Amino acid sequence: MKALLCKEFGPPETLSYEEVADPVISAGKVIVDIYSSSVNFPDVLIIEDKYQFKPSLPFSPGGESAGIISEIGEGVEGFDIGDRVIVSSGWGSFAEKISVDQGSLTPIPESMDFDTAASFLMTYGTSHHALKDRAKLKKGESMFVLGAAGGVGLAAVEIGKAMGARIIAAASSEEKVNICRDHGADEVLVYKTGDLDRDDQKALSNQIKDMTDGKGVDVIYDPVGADYAEPTLRAIAWDGRYLVVGFAAGYIPKIPLNLTLLKGCQIVGVFWGAFKTLFPNEHNDNVNDLLKMYEDGFLKPHISEVYDLKDGAKAIRDLADRKAKGKVVVRVRS
Repeated sequence: MKALLCKEFGPPETLSYEEVADPVISAGKVIVDIYSSSVNFPDVLIIEDKYQFKPSLPFSPGGESAGIISEIGEGVEGFDIGDRVIVSSGWGSFAEKISVDQGSLTPIPESMDFDTAASFLMTYGTSHHALKDRAKLKKGESMFVLGAAGGVGLAAVEIGKAMGARIIAAASSEEKVNICRDHGADEVLVYKTGDLDRDDQKALSNQIKDMTDGKGVDVIYDPVGADYAEPTLRAIAWDGRYLVVGFAAGYIPKIPLNLTLLKGCQIVGVFWGAFKTLFPNEHNDNVNDLLKMYEDGFLKPHISEVYDLKDGAKAIRDLADRKAKGKVVVRVRS
């Protein structure tokens, strides 16, 4: 089979497209013929040995895909050959086939195509867990979303809107915030890119406060970090919840903890990967909630680019350079 391989840690350009051996079926495992995979920020980190999970070299990146079950090992129950499934694998999905345990599989609704299925669970699962379990977002509250045109950001916009919140979506260009409007944002903000000095940070805080009549926002959803973290936290409302989702802008910020005292607020970590492992029943309930939201028309994954498997490194580069709007898909087979 063909696969995109990480044989040495480095940027996307170091990946190679090669012929490798097919996976062999074993007890408790399922082999899936992959049709589509999506790119997520952990893919950028894992190939540079910067992620918390560290597979042995060589490996194929790609933590999320969709395809059809082609083989089933002894002891597997609840799935059949020919079933269409979402695969949550951590890595290994930028390949024509993958072997996983059945706990990594989610059935695909009939109404969902492979590109959409491969783009669904990680971003929507992360954002749903963040807003439902960590922020406990309430109807009528306000939420400010940084990096709102990215995969998890756009998912947060849609889910927050479905939960009845007022959504302020922030991104780095008019094109990006217009996509956020199309996906339900009530208001938008275009922020400056690059390094922010103290005046830039103060201006960002004041913009957010002005958009909330001085009250501040109840929930901040931050997958960006860097120079954007402190100024947004300074614009949080009393008893607000600041969600730490990721650090797409490149570095982990240091936060003055006196702000949590002055604001009476919480800084809350969001680690969906650990949550779904530690609390599988609650995760399954959340997945059912998300699939119902999709069937009811609240969730509409936005796919901005589709690449062939041989060009998968370009797909990861798009995400690394923050060019992606919504999701980027790697098409493995038609």
